[in-house]
Amino acid sequence: MNESINKTWYIDNETDMVALGEQWGHALAAEPGAATVFLVGDLGAGKTTLSRGILRAFGHTGAVKSPTYTLVEAYEFPARTVYHFDLYRLGDPEELEYMGIRDYFDERSICLIEWPARGAGVLPAPDWQIEVKVEGLGRRIGIRALTPVGEALLQRL
Repeated sequence: MNESINKTWYIDNETDMVALGEQWGHALAAEPGAATVFLVGDLGAGKTTLSRGILRAFGHTGAVKSPTYTLVEAYEFPARTVYHFDLYRLGDPEELEYMGIRDYFDERSICLIEWPARGAGVLPAPDWQIEVKVEGLGRRIGIRALTPVGEALLQRL
């Protein structure tokens, strides 16, 4: 795998953050098969805002809230299901096994996972890792492709 396949953006408002997420969502929707995306960043950095944009690319028009208390929210579309996880309140990675985490990762699912470090050792490796950092009045956002699937997806951006 080519470790140099990384991209970064600077975003200074919520509208552009959603639009960037939507661009990424179109890349995810265009590739057949599953993908796992880790969203890393501090509280309030914009991980859920990016997820909202990704979901819009699949056709979701409603609200998107971080599933902090439910751990996962499913969004069903004709060809795919997008699962939005927020593991912030997870006490132990083993709790994921009790909720049947492996059932979410099938050949037609896109899994967006906020706070993935809380599920270390249980979660599969991500295809993309997205890091969101507050920088000045905006956000510095980077994507790293970590698998051949992730590389193919990143080529679409």
